[in-house]
Amino acid sequence: MEKPIVAIMYDFDKTLSVSDMQNFSFIPSLGITPKEFWDSTTEFTKATGVESTLSYMYVMLSLAKQKGIKITKKFLNECGKNIEFFPGVLTWFNRINKFGEENGVQIEHYLVSSGTKEIVEGCKIYPYFKKAWGCEFYFNEDGEPVWPKRAINYTLKTQFFYRITKGVDDDTDDESVNAKSEKLRVQPEHIIYCGDGMTDIPCMILVHERRGTSIALYSEKTAKKIVDKIYEDKRCDYIAQADYRPNKDMETIIKLVIKKIALTTAMKEKEIELAKK
Repeated sequence: MEKPIVAIMYDFDKTLSVSDMQNFSFIPSLGITPKEFWDSTTEFTKATGVESTLSYMYVMLSLAKQKGIKITKKFLNECGKNIEFFPGVLTWFNRINKFGEENGVQIEHYLVSSGTKEIVEGCKIYPYFKKAWGCEFYFNEDGEPVWPKRAINYTLKTQFFYRITKGVDDDTDDESVNAKSEKLRVQPEHIIYCGDGMTDIPCMILVHERRGTSIALYSEKTAKKIVDKIYEDKRCDYIAQADYRPNKDMETIIKLVIKKIALTTAMKEKEIELAKK
């Protein structure tokens, strides 16, 4: 039989990176502080009623234009190079992939972020994702961003659970992702979702209810009481510090889940084998 696929879905900001991805290079290039940028986004949302994700995309372009900075894909990619990650993240993907191989499991990593995909594309860990979804701009023939190509807020993140289970990689294929499937590429119980807080709750609940595994992460900069509340409300399966180094809680949890999936798969195969005798 084919190896079972374990799909690990990650949020990005404050889950893998220590802060919002725009804070490292993009916002400093505007000559303002992260607080000033995000306050401007909040003010724009309140004044116009524009959804918050679309607001930050608009403010990115608006402030850059005011500052005389030309936004291109290359410029945004460059803004991803200085992103700082939590301890162990840079070696995490190879370690978990190796552990999966040792246990007869195929590991796939997916990013589902409300951050800017063009920035993520320039960061050190981007090559490790089988697929990365994030907010994107549509660039015209002159290479200028003129419209949101994709905006992902916390509720829209849930669609990617279904895209992963059904193996629908074409982002424009809405028919397949909504069609009833007799055979799934990734079993729902083989999905692990990792996020840092309230904006990840819809995905955490969905994965948890489909018998997958949801992990709520906290750090020294994020209040543990938030993830404690998520756990108490039974919206996730585990809470752990955002520390991806060997032998830390995050690695221990992931490895246990992988072992469980490998063992469950082996038991099902043995059951089928014995039934044929």
